[in-house]
Amino acid sequence: MTDQDGSSRRTFLKGTSALAAAGVLGGYSTKNAAAALSTPTVAHDPDVTSPDLEKFVADLTVPDTIEPAGTKDGRDHYEVSMQEAKHSFHPDLPDTTIWGYNGQFPGPTFDVQRGQPISVHWSNDELPSEHIFPVDTSLPAQQGEPEVRNVVHVHGSNVDSIDDGHPEAWYSPSGDDTGAYYAGDTYQYENHQPATTLWYHDHALGANRLNVHAGLAGMYVIRGDVGGTEKLPSGDYEVPLVLQDRTFNADGSAYYPGPTLGGIEPSIVEMFFGDVSTVNGTAWPRMEVEPRKYRFRVLNAANARFYQLALKGYDEETGELTGEDGPDFVQVANDGGYLNEPVTLDERLLLGPAQRGQWVVDFSDYAGESLLLHNDASTPYRGGNPARENQVPLSDVMRFDVQDTEVEDESSVPNRFGPLPRLGDATSETGSKPVPELTEDDAVQERVLTLNETTDDAGRVLLLLDGLRYDDETTERPTVGTTEVWHLVNVTDAAHPIHLHLVQFQVLGRQGFDIGQFNNSGMIQPTSHVRGPRDQEQGWSDTVTAAPGEVTSVVAHFGEYDGLFRDITGLYVWHCHMLEHSNHEMIRPMEVDPENYHQD
Repeated sequence: MTDQDGSSRRTFLKGTSALAAAGVLGGYSTKNAAAALSTPTVAHDPDVTSPDLEKFVADLTVPDTIEPAGTKDGRDHYEVSMQEAKHSFHPDLPDTTIWGYNGQFPGPTFDVQRGQPISVHWSNDELPSEHIFPVDTSLPAQQGEPEVRNVVHVHGSNVDSIDDGHPEAWYSPSGDDTGAYYAGDTYQYENHQPATTLWYHDHALGANRLNVHAGLAGMYVIRGDVGGTEKLPSGDYEVPLVLQDRTFNADGSAYYPGPTLGGIEPSIVEMFFGDVSTVNGTAWPRMEVEPRKYRFRVLNAANARFYQLALKGYDEETGELTGEDGPDFVQVANDGGYLNEPVTLDERLLLGPAQRGQWVVDFSDYAGESLLLHNDASTPYRGGNPARENQVPLSDVMRFDVQDTEVEDESSVPNRFGPLPRLGDATSETGSKPVPELTEDDAVQERVLTLNETTDDAGRVLLLLDGLRYDDETTERPTVGTTEVWHLVNVTDAAHPIHLHLVQFQVLGRQGFDIGQFNNSGMIQPTSHVRGPRDQEQGWSDTVTAAPGEVTSVVAHFGEYDGLFRDITGLYVWHCHMLEHSNHEMIRPMEVDPENYHQD
């Protein structure tokens, strides 16, 4: 297996000896790769803080499930309208103007069956022509374009390019303005992938940091016949949790910064972090639970905040932690589907922006107690160390109050999941296990891709992928039906959640390297042994955390694999899912080419 210039890259994951410096980067230009480290400008103005809001006074709410409006071309058809509406985040806070799918935040949940295709008409003609947040017109994607532009991406979906919600497939509320790849506002979703928790959100180039924070996000659940899942908690005991951080003005309006940077006002900021935790659209909610097992589908829908979560004993009278640990998280599914075997996490649950999963929590030993969902991730997130006070921590997420009673619980967590029934024309009816293994031995190509920091023409921090901007020539062109290994070399000072459209991949491992030497010479000198994926990273992923000073390696198959997914070609993107980063050039095109394709 060789890379684009023929240099062997086996040393990334084969053994723990030093990465062969000359062979690792081959002919890669260190002019693009190198970047001096700086302290990220955290978008948190200490003079702008939310009103004091009492925590844990409002009950957790659950988003509605959307129903089909009818059928179209033999498939269930849904109508969704993006609307400006009023939303109550807290009983002591005036209602907040939001943008929501069908006027709701989070948007209504899609609950669909694996293998049963649907169509969705995404209308934005009820949105205003002026944005509720400051719009930076200096961004290339915004220059000369309307303030309000929308397109919907179902994150993690295995769909045709025309239905992916390409960032340049946007359209204005009036319909008079459209992006270069606009082909309509009705999308087809085949749901030809493992049962899983996806989410849908705005994806307009240069604008979705504003649109998602305005409220344009919701869950998309695919269900299917996965052996063992029928035993898991369900119904009232299967609960979605959509996490997001916000800052509010005294009048209840949502605050999003638009400072003057580099002579530009309003300017995009490097990252946004709020000072109020919201779950399912409620600030610091509480949830009364029975002393039994619950299944939680958790989504990090924040613009830039990582969450590092644990359940901790909580004294309701003092408002302090008791020092006792709460129940463990038992992970049953990742971004892209169920695991082969459940995993009991022996560390905090780490969720970067856009990451999801399913976790079972057993409250049976905590009758009559209160538990805090506690976060200790720093902002910006750099690794596993808890946040310091000056890093804008948001430690309290929500509270669980366990009833002091006895209940029957017939649910259970199986020892294994699977197999998955095959779809389509596959000859075997047995099906694959939920996560058939991909290895680097399957790969026909390896790519070494840097995450870089530099400055733009205005002197603002600019984060790039492989030293390139969005409009530069497409360099990632996998061939349909092939497997590739991508090595993400992070030479910035913060972690980045890297998302690949179209595919679900598997995390191979990580290895530390000397950033200083890399910046000086372009060579990668390992500083640690290779570490395998975290327990919670078993299975299919579409978003991976690439920590600073590490090479993070993933393996992806661009097509049908063991009866899963489909062979699809076309134009997609890959990007950092810190939305301020992707809106400011940390996004690149990716084109999946047909077999025997030869570029002119």
